[in-house]
Amino acid sequence: MQIDLLRHGETTQSHTLRGHLDDELTEQGWLQMQTTVQGYLDAQQYWDVIISSPLQRCRLFAENLANQLQRPLLINENIKEMYFGDWEGVSTQRIYETTPELLANFWQFPTQYQAPNGEPLARFQQRLLIGFKQIHQQMQESSWETALIVTHGGVIKLLTCLARQHNLDELLKMPAELGKLYQLELLDTDSGIGFMEKTLAP
Repeated sequence: MQIDLLRHGETTQSHTLRGHLDDELTEQGWLQMQTTVQGYLDAQQYWDVIISSPLQRCRLFAENLANQLQRPLLINENIKEMYFGDWEGVSTQRIYETTPELLANFWQFPTQYQAPNGEPLARFQQRLLIGFKQIHQQMQESSWETALIVTHGGVIKLLTCLARQHNLDELLKMPAELGKLYQLELLDTDSGIGFMEKTLAP
């Protein structure tokens, strides 16, 4: 099964760690996503289903696109961004000024350190795997082969890390640009759900 992961575009709080904050897309953010998706549609790339995080920076665009393409839309609670606890809505610059060591530890060793009162990486990973198991099941039941998944930077980085079989401490070095699309294969393996990288078509 092919899953195309579209990261939401720029938002009103793009200068901060947004996590579960429900901030809106800016006009520029909407345009970033629209431009990326249009490139795929122009190349005759279509999706059987559109799946989105419930947060409006993903969901509103997904709803609009599903209407436009006449495709089913599913909302999956488990593919929300990592929860950053006390750092929600705070810029990395401000965190660096107040607790530089904590930020550096989190940046370099996310498997061992987390935002104060935030979601540990292991729990975030577990939540995502539950979400993608649900997605795999829904796609299987409906005989869908391709899905556009509108989601977040942290989600894309973690899945790319798993697909490349890299150490999870390399998570933050993975690509996930605003409004850009990343293709993976969703696999059903003996040990559970797996991911494999694909080369982008257009």
